[in-house]
Amino acid sequence: MYAIVEIAGQQFKVAKDQKIFVHRLSGVEGSSVTFDKVLLVDNDGKINVGAPVIEGANVEAKILNHIKGEKVLVFKKKRRKGYRKLNGHRQLFTHIQIASINA
Repeated sequence: MYAIVEIAGQQFKVAKDQKIFVHRLSGVEGSSVTFDKVLLVDNDGKINVGAPVIEGANVEAKILNHIKGEKVLVFKKKRRKGYRKLNGHRQLFTHIQIASINA
């Protein structure tokens, strides 16, 4: 059984006991979160598609920890002008584990 769910503006294909990284969620480590925007549920070949979401369906997950991603360097340069700019960014992520899919 798997589901397509929208978490923090992004769509993820999730299954029970799967661990994924999503954009930073509010909540403390060890707490439980529920996602209501379930777009599709596949239950052993029986597919249920929402228009746009499935009413009454939700996905429950447990927050494992909050982390920072790898550093991404952004370098800008204009030739012959002496303009050089180096910028860095580290995205904030939340590591979650899917506890159950309720259709």
